[in-house]
Amino acid sequence: MEKVAIDEAPNEPNPLGVNSVRRSLADALGTEDVSLAFYELEPGEQFSGGYHTHHDQEEVFYVVDGEATFEVGPPPESDDVADQEASEDVTVGAGELIRFPPGQFQCGRNESDEQVRGLAIGAPGTRHNWEDLESIVHCSECGEKTSHGVEQPDEHGMMQVYCNECGTDLF
Repeated sequence: MEKVAIDEAPNEPNPLGVNSVRRSLADALGTEDVSLAFYELEPGEQFSGGYHTHHDQEEVFYVVDGEATFEVGPPPESDDVADQEASEDVTVGAGELIRFPPGQFQCGRNESDEQVRGLAIGAPGTRHNWEDLESIVHCSECGEKTSHGVEQPDEHGMMQVYCNECGTDLF
């Protein structure tokens, strides 16, 4: 049995600078089969670094306080990048949850003027495989939105994001 207060878990914001408070409760609790993170999002901040999917993890977000907006892609059966651009915004309020199966693209953010507090739960595993993470972003070389892969952050917390079509590094 492990017990932890959320405020006791170390703050580990996203290395892309899209949020200022992210506490890994999975690390603090020592979980092995589920990922759990607590977020406090100020207006304009995001849960993650953009429109993405985990091909190896199911994700559930629970909004504790405030109202989060999720850009939600089509069901994961659609593997055409053009289809992934056909997204819709879904608002999730305090006391509500939203689930994403493996392979469904999404991006949660705070579009309100108030703080959002929420939990992100991922399973199986406490960490996803970096090679199973995919983002849809604009590629300067291809001239359009393409599938991008992500390499595990280095010792400085920097991620390598690259176009799966032409290999160009995003940054």
